[in-house]
Amino acid sequence: MRENLATLREGKLDHIDLSFVIPALNEESVICTTLNQIPLRKIRNRGMNCEVVVVDNASEDRTGEIARKWGATVVLEKNRGYGNAYLRGYSEARGEIIVMFDADGTYPVENSLHLIRPLLNGEADIVIGSRLRGKILPGAMPFVHKIGNRILTFILNMLFGMRISDAHSGFRAFRRKAILDLGLQSPGMEFASEIIIKSAEKRLKITEIPITYRPRLGSPPKLHTLRDGWRHLIFMLKERFGKPKSK
Repeated sequence: MRENLATLREGKLDHIDLSFVIPALNEESVICTTLNQIPLRKIRNRGMNCEVVVVDNASEDRTGEIARKWGATVVLEKNRGYGNAYLRGYSEARGEIIVMFDADGTYPVENSLHLIRPLLNGEADIVIGSRLRGKILPGAMPFVHKIGNRILTFILNMLFGMRISDAHSGFRAFRRKAILDLGLQSPGMEFASEIIIKSAEKRLKITEIPITYRPRLGSPPKLHTLRDGWRHLIFMLKERFGKPKSK
C-alpha cells in the first residue's frame, strides 16, 4: 500500500476519492503509529483511491520526515494553529471526501469507512464522530475538558438551533467542495466551532456517529482549557450577535 501512496503523491492518478488530512505538531513519537491505523487495504478493496496529507505545523522534531518516509504527502504550514493547519490541508487535498483527525492516536481512525458511510449514501454533508454518544476510555479526556466541552456544545446548540452532542470532536468527514464553500478563516481551536456554525448557516446536514475516544500517545496535549474555551465562546458570540443582520 505504501507504493500506492507514493503513486498518488507523484500525481499518477487523476481521480482521488478520499483524502485523510492530519495536522501534526511535534508528534514524531506517534505519527507513524497513527498513520498505520488508516484502513488503507479496506479502502482499496472498495475500489477507492486515497491520499494521506500530513500538515507539519512547524514542528521542531522529525514529524514531517517520518510521515514522508511512511508515504504521506507532507505540506508545511509555518503559521501554527489548529485552524491554520487544517485550512492548508484542505487546500492541498484532492479527494472528493476529506476525513480529518488528530495525529495523537486518540481517534478510531481504523473506523474511517464507517464515518464516511453517511456521505457515500447521500445521508449527510458532514459526519462527526461523537465521543459523548460513544465511549471515552479512562484517561482519554480530563474531567475539566468533559465539562467544558459539554458547556460549550450546549451554548452552541442554544445560539444556533443545533442538536450536536460533541461540537469539538476532531474526527470528522465531509465533501471537500462543501467545506471549501464555507469560507472558513479561524486560525485556532475555534475552527472546530466555525465548521459547525457555518454549516448550519448553509443548511448542510450534519450527522453524528458514536466513537471510542482513546488516551493520547506521544507529546502533551496542545489544548489549553481556559484560553481555548474562552476563544470558542467569544467566537460563537461574535458569530451570533456581531454580524450585521441581512435584509
